[in-house]
Amino acid sequence: MNDVPGSPDAPTTPDAPAAPDAPDALSALLDLLDLERIEQDIFRGRGSSASAVVPRVFGGQVAAQALVAAGRTVPADRTAHSLHAYFLRPGDPGAPIVYTVDRIRDGRSFTTRRVVAVQHGRPVFHLSASFQTYEEGLDHQSEMPGAPDPETLPTGAELLPRYADRFVHPGVVDRLLEARAAVDLRYVDAPPYAGVGEPREPRSQVWFRTAGKLSDDPLLHVCLATYVSDMTLLDSVLLAHGRGGWTVGDVVGASLDHAMWFHRPFRADEWLLYDQQSPSSSGGRGLGQARIFTRDGRLAISVIQEGLIRVPRD
Repeated sequence: MNDVPGSPDAPTTPDAPAAPDAPDALSALLDLLDLERIEQDIFRGRGSSASAVVPRVFGGQVAAQALVAAGRTVPADRTAHSLHAYFLRPGDPGAPIVYTVDRIRDGRSFTTRRVVAVQHGRPVFHLSASFQTYEEGLDHQSEMPGAPDPETLPTGAELLPRYADRFVHPGVVDRLLEARAAVDLRYVDAPPYAGVGEPREPRSQVWFRTAGKLSDDPLLHVCLATYVSDMTLLDSVLLAHGRGGWTVGDVVGASLDHAMWFHRPFRADEWLLYDQQSPSSSGGRGLGQARIFTRDGRLAISVIQEGLIRVPRD
């Protein structure tokens, strides 16, 4: 297709909105992940982050907060190696979220935690996470796919206004830029909303990193990667059918479950390539699977998510 970001044929918008202040946005996100401990294994977090783009809490935020809660009950020498989660109900962005941690297992090498997020007396999210002490072992990985350097790709503030006329609501561009201001996320190819009606290979790539430096705490980097992982994973499902997503009003969707495996150390404030694809969609659900590589080619994370994807009736 011609409308590839950065190509001469890509549509332009002369009056692009100013990009939000990224350092302030990152600081606000870090505050959002800094949960209040209200009992030994009970934590409280705020329900909203930046501007609410849809009338529910962003799923990546709930997953990241739940992982923070789990990590704060684990010895410092153990790092997260996997998580499995279910999104049970839409989160209310105007209400606090209470996270209760269940200490399932504390073994010699592994620690397992279960976290339930509650709002208005009902569970909205469930997460199981496992942590491990470092040890040596067999080592191999898939080869990193090719991708252009992230610096050659347009930023969100440069990309989104080009397609403002395709969104169902005029304020979507500003709200998306505000909601994602803490993250520098750059599409390698045109995003779904750029090519409505044009089915493509069910694959999508983005580069991402936080919009500022972070401390060296490994849990923080894992939690921020978890936060970002829910932003674009189902794009590949939409591409296969020429659908643009909720922003153009041709599908209704939500995350159903989410799983991640953390293979090797990484930093969320350095460029990571998110290579995503969809092997299947059926029954009103779409599956996305992905690998996240460091810039020097190390496979850092594997991700799988199933989402609800419905085509609205007329």
